[in-house]
Amino acid sequence: MLYDDEREVDYEYAQLEELELAYCLSVHKSQGSEFDAVVMPAVGGHHLLLNRNLFYTAVTRAKKLLVLVGYEDAIEAMVNNSHSRKRYTALSLRLREAQAAAHG
Repeated sequence: MLYDDEREVDYEYAQLEELELAYCLSVHKSQGSEFDAVVMPAVGGHHLLLNRNLFYTAVTRAKKLLVLVGYEDAIEAMVNNSHSRKRYTALSLRLREAQAAAHG
C-alpha cells in the first residue's frame, strides 16, 4: 500500500481484513451532509476558525456518534466565540451594476 507521504507498507494477505477504508472532510466540505459517526479534532488554531458557527456545523454532522478529540479550552474558545467575520465580496455592488446594465 502506498500512502500519501510516499511511504510504502506491505501487508500480509491475512492482515487485509484488518484494513478499513476511511475518509476525512473539512467542516466546510461537510456542510449539507450527515454521517453516522463524526470525529472532530478540537485543537488550537486561528481565532477566526475557533468560532461557534464552525463548531455547531461540525457537531451537527453526526447522526449517531460524535467524538471530540483534543483540548477542552479549544472547545470553550469555539463555544464562547460568537463573532462572525463580515465578508467584503462587493456582491451588492456587482448586482446593482448588472441590474443597471440590463435596464440600460
